[in-house]
Parts: sequence; structure tokens; C-alpha cells
Amino acid sequence: MVADVNGHNSEAVHAAINAGKAVTDKPTLICCKTIIGMGAPNKADSHDVHGAALGDAEVAATREHIGWKYPPFEIPEHVYKAWDARTKGEGLEKLWSNKFAQYRAAFPKEAAEFERRNKGELPANWSAHTAEIIAKTNEKAETISSRKASQNAINALQPVLPEFLGGSADLTGSNFTNWNGCKPVHAKSIGNYISYGVREFGMSAIMNGMSLHGGLLPFGGTFLMFSEYARNALRMAALMKQRVIFVYTHDSIGLGEDGPTHQPSSRPQPCATFLTWKYGGPAIQSNRLSPGWPLSSAKMAQAA
Repeated sequence: MVADVNGHNSEAVHAAINAGKAVTDKPTLICCKTIIGMGAPNKADSHDVHGAALGDAEVAATREHIGWKYPPFEIPEHVYKAWDARTKGEGLEKLWSNKFAQYRAAFPKEAAEFERRNKGELPANWSAHTAEIIAKTNEKAETISSRKASQNAINALQPVLPEFLGGSADLTGSNFTNWNGCKPVHAKSIGNYISYGVREFGMSAIMNGMSLHGGLLPFGGTFLMFSEYARNALRMAALMKQRVIFVYTHDSIGLGEDGPTHQPSSRPQPCATFLTWKYGGPAIQSNRLSPGWPLSSAKMAQAA
């Protein structure tokens, strides 16, 4: 543990991080001490700087106290230059673009697929493939659980969506979010299925990050009731309009095997109120659920 670090001193924080990195056989906890409203001479270290604006008088006093002589919204030239990485970035981007041009020349098919995935575009045969899936499902007309119908849809779509990266918060056997041929991700091997453990929020936030990065279509499952733990990440997915699929099973209060802690009597409505979500409610027959996965895969931030 690195204790009593001055959280207002960037050099002290940097030193603490380096000290933590030097310890390789166990995690390091860094404890920083900070003062809320630091720099405000009359309101620092009080609730007054938390729930309300400082006010003109305190803003003026703070400017004088910290020696800030610049007008509002003006970035000093030396600060701007210190943070301006455009020249470096342009050079790195040109270097990468040149390398990718060489790759495209050598591997045109793979390069085109890479660009498609990073642009979030669907494959050329998407419409025909999904129409065939839905037609076969309607013809079969099975009465199966919605989670099993969801798994059938994943199995049918994965061959044309290799960018699928699935997972579950320790409930794969209940959510049925795995598919034939999926490979678990391990520390020393690549894969396309992540076992997140009992980490509903972590799973949701990680999927948001993968979507922001691009090139992947992440989805992850848990019980609908446990979406409560992930609400902040779900809201961010909606606000950012990210292409993430949240798979929530056990969406009926009739599933009482685990008791009231697992019965989502209040969850469907909050999920449906996220304005940029497409919320697919409970589905009993497979021919009602099978269109949900193609729609979710094609849209932005969604829930299947």
C-alpha cells in the first residue's frame, strides 16, 4: 500500500503509481488525500462547493488565491501547447495508414473485412441470411424458453457476424449466451467469449468500452433483476448510443426458484425508459424472439 499521497500534487501521484508498478507479486492500493473545492479560499473543504456554484465573489477570490490571471474560457498559450499533440498524432496516423495500405495490397479480402467491422457495417449477405433464419424459425414454430430461442439465434447469426464477442456475468448456463464453437478468453489465449464473473456493472462497462473502440459487437447476459447493479453503465450505453446488446433472461416474476431477490417485478419499465434503447420484452415462442437478435445486431444501443 502507498499511503498518504497528496492527491493535488501530480508528481506525488505519478511517483505513487510508479511505486505500485514496481510491486509485481500482488496488487497495490494507492491512498490519496484530497480536499474538496481545493483553491476556493472561503469554501474549500465544505459542502458549499459540492451542491452549488461558487458564486461570482468566491470565483474572483479563487482566481486571486491560485494566481489565475486569465479571463473565463481562455486557454493560456503555454497550456494549449503542452496538450497539443496534433503534429505527433498526424505523423502516427500517416505511419499507420501507410502500413495498412501495404496490408490491403497484400490481403485485400482481410483488409475489407477489417474496415467493415470497424465501421460497424453489416455483411453484404446480411438481409438474405437473416430472412432465411426467420423463415426457418417460423416454419419450425417451436415453443421453447426465450433464452433457448436467443441461443438459437446467436448460433444462427455468428457465422456472418464474426465480430460477435459474447459473455455472461457468471450465468452462462442459465443465460445461454454461449454458442457452438465459441472460445473462452483466457490470459494466454485468444477467444470470443468472456466469463465476467459476478460483475454485472463491470461487464456492462467493459462492453461499452469495446463498442467505443470499434471492430467488435459485444453482448453479455445476466438475469434481468441484476441489471439493477449495472444501471450506470446501461445509461451510458444509451447516452452514447453504443452498439451493445444486453441479454437479460429470467424476466418473469413467475421464476421463483431463487426467491424474490431474483424476481424482476420492477425492472422492465426502467429498461424501457432509456430513450435510445430498443427493448425486447418477454417472448415465449422462438418465432417471436428470432427477429430480435438481427434487429439488435443492426441497431445502436439496444437490449435483446
